Amino acid sequence: MASFIIEGGHKLHGEITPQGAKNEALEVISAILLTAEPVIIRNVPNILDVNNLINLLSKMGVHVTELGDHAWQFQANQLDMNYLGSQEFVQRCASLRGSILVLGPLLARFHKACVAKPGGDQIGRRRLDTHFLGIQELGAKFNYNPDRGVYEIDANELKGTYMLLDEASVTGTANIIMTAVMAQGTTTIYNAACEPYIQQLCRMLNLMGAKISGISSNLLTIEGVTELHGTDHTILPDMIEVGSFIGMAAMTGSDITIKNVSYENLGIIPNMFRRLGITIERRGDDIHIPEHQHYEVSSFMDGSTMAIADAPWPGLTPDLLSIILVVATQAKGSVLIHQKMFESRLFFVDKLIDMGAQIILCDPHRAVVIGHDNQRRLKGARLTSPDIRAGIALLIAALSANGVSKISNIEQIDRGYENIEGRLTALGAAIKRIQ
Repeated sequence: MASFIIEGGHKLHGEITPQGAKNEALEVISAILLTAEPVIIRNVPNILDVNNLINLLSKMGVHVTELGDHAWQFQANQLDMNYLGSQEFVQRCASLRGSILVLGPLLARFHKACVAKPGGDQIGRRRLDTHFLGIQELGAKFNYNPDRGVYEIDANELKGTYMLLDEASVTGTANIIMTAVMAQGTTTIYNAACEPYIQQLCRMLNLMGAKISGISSNLLTIEGVTELHGTDHTILPDMIEVGSFIGMAAMTGSDITIKNVSYENLGIIPNMFRRLGITIERRGDDIHIPEHQHYEVSSFMDGSTMAIADAPWPGLTPDLLSIILVVATQAKGSVLIHQKMFESRLFFVDKLIDMGAQIILCDPHRAVVIGHDNQRRLKGARLTSPDIRAGIALLIAALSANGVSKISNIEQIDRGYENIEGRLTALGAAIKRIQ
């Protein structure tokens, strides 16, 4: 197990470019299973979760070629169907939450699949009902094998239908889309997730020969086709990294320019940080964060305390609430953070309290942060990363703190952030990785 040793209090300066989006990468890389032709994916982040998915596809028999400069070519023309039922396949799926995304493509093209309950962050219950219910409505039959802990699915005849999703699940929507593109007839998905990553998946599938309309809305219509072909696709910059760097710049009082952010795909994210009093300057497709001595939380128009909550797109992604919470600890004023979607994602705040933050954890979903207005700095501490986003939030806290901090279990951070210590060291941070 590796750790970071961070010497806090260093101002950062310079330019940083966000990696390719982790969540989009998991979707579009899984979609290569829908065709036997070569598919090229560009701007692929070199992170643990994505690399594990690529390794899983390689074990399944996909021909994987690294082209360099974060580009990969995949060709799924000779899959090992016996491997898909093996215990090794089950174990690999169980350690990677993104593995659930191979379900839809396998059913669409091969009419059968075997998936284990996937792993991932320890942030509370993350049910798979939306995936399974939607795919069942298309005609798939599920059988749970308790001895192996796997779901065995058959889909001899997939037929398009109308469905109203019980929640706007991003991965659930992606899985249903990938199942429906080769089903007979027309599928209509209402209450579909419409994040930029879902939009990117739909556009890629259309380039492969799918017929998807309603892209960027929550009502998708899919006309089934008999086959798909290869394409060349480029992944968007990771909006969560962009938000992380905005928060990091403000928290450390640094002057940073974030390059090539695909600003039009950031949605409400810049304005949410502006609510904390952070100055965000758009320069073309870049964002400049000037040095902040102070930043003050806005209040609502009636003067009541600011509340920031997550919501399905175009609302605020829940992946940024951990970062917004830690940045609020040094703001002037108070803010209520309401994490609606996951019941364990705020439990890392006890570590921030140990560092000197003023936070009241009201319940598993809500925390009140009373900002220090940079009058009292956090202090270094021994920390452990419980999940990807809490891990980067603790890293931001450590960078701004007085003294030295140690963050253990940084493999969680590696799952979502590429070479984070090297990229931040180039900006002037003092971070050392130790085994």
